[in-house]
Amino acid sequence: LLLARCLEADARLRLARPGEFTERAFLNDKIDLAQAEAVADLIDASTEAAARSAGRSLTGAFSTEVNALRDRLIELRMLVEATLDFPEEEIDFLEKANARGRLDAIAVQLDAVLARARQGVLLREGITVVLAGQPNVGKSSLLNALAGAELAIVTPIAGTTRDKVAGTIQFEGVPVHVIDTAGLRESADEVERIGVARSWDEIGRADAVIFLHDLTRVDDADYAAGEARIAARLPADRLLHVLNKSDAAPVPPGAEGIPLSARTGDGIDALRQRLLQLAGWQAQTEGVFIARARHVQALRVTRAHLERAAEQAARADAALD
Repeated sequence: LLLARCLEADARLRLARPGEFTERAFLNDKIDLAQAEAVADLIDASTEAAARSAGRSLTGAFSTEVNALRDRLIELRMLVEATLDFPEEEIDFLEKANARGRLDAIAVQLDAVLARARQGVLLREGITVVLAGQPNVGKSSLLNALAGAELAIVTPIAGTTRDKVAGTIQFEGVPVHVIDTAGLRESADEVERIGVARSWDEIGRADAVIFLHDLTRVDDADYAAGEARIAARLPADRLLHVLNKSDAAPVPPGAEGIPLSARTGDGIDALRQRLLQLAGWQAQTEGVFIARARHVQALRVTRAHLERAAEQAARADAALD
């Protein structure tokens, strides 16, 4: 009522649009784009670690690091241009200013910023994990065990899950988007075939794939043949083997993977830690700032250019020798 009365009193007054104050601060150079994005990241933060990291970006910690790198690169470029513009001078600007040492120092500084930025991307976007395997290996039970809630229907009937079931879980402040998929097998059922096709689509987009194995069926020839067919199509670089139902059957000698029981919960903590390790997460979040995928990509491109510069400098030294 008070706001309505104020608006009635003066026709020039109006309510601010959502995000208008942040927009004005950006347009008037009070904050940069990374800080403006950090406002939204702070609002969307679902964990304390993500909120603290977004707060650091909002105060300009990320921008300060990037600006410092930019300034050092500009100084190095000035030395190179001076050498090219004044080749007749007796002074070697690059050698006198220790350009090689500066280049190495910039690379070290960039690596540190890139490492913290990657952690920030994980805090903001999380990782997508797909549970894959044949029907009835315990994928839905594992999803429920990881989430601590009944997200998926669990029955002994093969093919119960026909479409993906997703849930987001927090591991040490990192959002982990877990997707339970239909059992991978050939089927005459049209609905199940569509579910299997969607499962492969999710596997192709996942950051990590958990290939679930049933320890109670390792001696079944048909089951082993199905495992081989699935393994041939799974991405080896993002694959994590999990040996389920360790409460009902022993782990065969030499078997690779994390043994666990989705029913009792044994081995779940080890799986959580392995997933974080696979994603590149480090428990120490001090100094981490929220970043986006494009920030990391830009830093990686910069790192590649620094490597090319170092290679060129090494070739020049070799030519002089």
